[in-house]
Order: sequence, then structure tokens, then C-alpha cells
Amino acid sequence: MLIKETQTTKINIAVLDLNNGVPNQGLRCILNILQQYQNEHELPFDITVFDVRQKDEVPDSSFDIYISSGGPGSPFDEEGWEWENKYFDLINQLYYYNTQATEDQKKHVFFICHSFQLACRFFKIGKVCQRKSTSFGVFPVHKIWGGLHEPIFEQLPEPFYAVDSRDYQVIQPDFDQLNGIGATVLALEKERPHVPLERAIMAVRFSAEMIGTQFHPEADAISMRDHLLKDINKARVIAEHGEAKYWDMLDKLDDPDKILLTQKVILPAFLDKALEKKLVATSLA
Repeated sequence: MLIKETQTTKINIAVLDLNNGVPNQGLRCILNILQQYQNEHELPFDITVFDVRQKDEVPDSSFDIYISSGGPGSPFDEEGWEWENKYFDLINQLYYYNTQATEDQKKHVFFICHSFQLACRFFKIGKVCQRKSTSFGVFPVHKIWGGLHEPIFEQLPEPFYAVDSRDYQVIQPDFDQLNGIGATVLALEKERPHVPLERAIMAVRFSAEMIGTQFHPEADAISMRDHLLKDINKARVIAEHGEAKYWDMLDKLDDPDKILLTQKVILPAFLDKALEKKLVATSLA
């Protein structure tokens, strides 16, 4: 629980936009969550958005919190480009900074969807590859192993529901690498007993300060309904899952126990964890 004290020092938050100029609702949702959290806790956030893929804008390591968005396309298409080199360098700097920093000075990072795939590439914790078909819709996510004890997931049921929108996936976890860096797989995609394919990794805690999800914890009912009502997405869902499933997805959007709960819980819980020690230190200063 955050302390209710007057906070005068600004909390600097970097939002890394990986949408490459493609119109999307994800960035709006992230900024809305930050604004709402700031208002509820009466905290002075200073939020800066970086256009990573279009303008090679990557923040330095001076921010307190980093949230890196989803985005379109392959996580390999721009391999070795300037922005990617700078992006991986930032992750490296933050990771090693955190191994030496005091608890109240550590930098917390959240990776979403496309950013999650890039982080899995960087940390080499599994195989990043293309799916046989696009996954798009509202689906159950299953907590496993560390996910059952993950503070950011503890207010969510098993399974919980989330928005999934991707052509790529992370499979075949490398447990030697995971154990070597102290990372933990937290969740897997929905069970598909009729499909002879490995279930994708849906969430990983890369370190005590770095976590990522393949799904979109920021998604709200407005943005998802907008996506589902587009003809191309409606046709895709019906072709893959049937018309009944399509209407079921639309019904789930207003269910307070589905994506509304996921949006309400995950990023705010991440912010709680990121700010807890920092605010305690500030109140004692």
C-alpha cells in the first residue's frame, strides 16, 4: 500500500512507443492508466513519450519507471537497426544498474507485446517465432510456476482474461538461461487440447524490477470493441473461432471480471511495486 504523503519530487516516467506511427489505442490506454493513478495517489508524474521506431527516440537511464508498448510487425524485421541497438543498450544499462542500486533507486520496466518479444530476444529466454495464424481476441491466460506467487497477478483469478493480438510468440523456454538470470515464466496462453502445438509464454518476470506480458494489460473495452467491430478483425475471429465465439468476445468486454479487471489490476500493481520503496525513502528524508 502506498503511503499517503505529499510527494514533491517528480516521478519521471518514460513511455516507449513502439507502434511505428501506426494508429492504435494502446498508447492512449497506457497514458490514461498513468493519469488515473497519478490523480488517485496525488503523485507528481512527469511523463515523456518516446517515438522509438519512427524517430529512433530512446530514453536514457535517468527515468524512474519505463513502460514499453506493443506495436505491429515482426520483432525481427528491424534487427540491428539504430533504434533496436539503442533499445537493447538501454535494457542492458537498466538491468546492470539495478544489480548495484539501493532499493529506493532501482528502475522498474514493463514490456508489452512487441516489447515483450524484444525483451525475450534480448534475454535469450526462449524461441521467438511466427505463429501459424494470428491470435486476436479476448482469451484466458493461465498463471503457472512463479505466476501463482507474482504480486502483480495476485488480485487476478486463475485463469484471468486479457486482450491478445499477435502474429508472433515465445515458446520453448530455456530454463538454464531463465535460472541463470533469475527470471521466471509467469503465465501461458489458453489451453488448446485439440491443437498439437506448444502453448506460448504469456508473461515473464525477467528480474525483480523487469516484467513483461505478451498480452495487452492496458487494453480497455472501448479500444477492444473498436478493433473487434472492424470488418477485417471480425472476419478473422469468425474464421478462426466461429461466430458464436466472436459475439462471446464482445459480451466479455463489459464483464467486470474479464479485461476490465485485468486493466484495473496489472499496470497499477506494477506502479505500486515500482514506487513503494521510493515513496518510503522520500517520506523519511
